[in-house]
Amino acid sequence: MPKAASSVKPAQIPASYEAAEQELALIVARLESGELALADLQTAHARGTELLAYCSSQLKAVEDQIKVFDPPNVRPWTPE
Repeated sequence: MPKAASSVKPAQIPASYEAAEQELALIVARLESGELALADLQTAHARGTELLAYCSSQLKAVEDQIKVFDPPNVRPWTPE
């Protein structure tokens, strides 16, 4: 017997960090508006969580690439 098509969509990967940040800001505004139905709240929260994880991973990747030259050693950058 064939399975019914799932209504769950695979997560869309944002085109860029900036696109993810913009979409996340829109989701936060919708969540804060208080006008979403419960099912929409759950969907928006799940997408927001995905976007936050994406943004965090992008920032971590950039931080890992930044190096500070400190003769004679090169050490990872650490925020002050």
